[in-house]
Amino acid sequence: MRIPVIEGIIDRRILANFRIDPEVMSRVLPAPFRPKLIRGYAIGGVCLIRLKNVRPRIMPFSWGIRSENAAHRFAVEWDADGQTHEGVYVNRRDTDSCLNALAGGRIFPGTHHHASFTVSESEDHFSVSMQSKDGQAQMKVVGSITDRLPESSVFDSLAAASEFFEQGSLGYSASDAEGRFDGLELRCHDWSAEPLQIENIESSFFDDSHLFPSGSVEFDCALLMRGIQHEWHSRQDLCCPETIKT
Repeated sequence: MRIPVIEGIIDRRILANFRIDPEVMSRVLPAPFRPKLIRGYAIGGVCLIRLKNVRPRIMPFSWGIRSENAAHRFAVEWDADGQTHEGVYVNRRDTDSCLNALAGGRIFPGTHHHASFTVSESEDHFSVSMQSKDGQAQMKVVGSITDRLPESSVFDSLAAASEFFEQGSLGYSASDAEGRFDGLELRCHDWSAEPLQIENIESSFFDDSHLFPSGSVEFDCALLMRGIQHEWHSRQDLCCPETIKT
């Protein structure tokens, strides 16, 4: 799926991350994706992102839409064209924008589900929750800005964590066509992140014990990004495993 370059501002982006048993995560991921490991752990999480002034770059005026969006995502690798690639796999996207929900999977890459968001923010404290209209997904993250990652994190430093997630700029999302994944690349003009100390985190996906048995998933760390100029670039769809192997 090809779209014009989309630009805008990441007004607020929370990446709340879990360290996951690789074997468990492998069962959740569709082919051709496999977990990208750090210190023997797979990494997955939720993204709660508010975008503003989003518009095609070709538009000559400063109009744009604003939306709250959520995603369940995984750091992954895959093989294609004789090379190993890395990025993220997004198994579900939710948005409060009727336009995004209508266009997702048709005009804009990735199916988007309509959802409601409840947001309470100050300069250093954030509470964001999402409830999908179809009742299939919900998440909530509450936290405050801090100066360091948790001691239990698999990342040695904020710089290491920030670099890890910056490398996941290429994302693939499940589409309406089985075995085909829509590609989208995020390009930030000035990537920067700060750590969040999490007070409460909930996810209908990662809290599902049928998918993630007790002990297989633990909270690791959370990052906050604010006021980031960015662009979205469409990338060639990733097709079914049978096509990739030939």
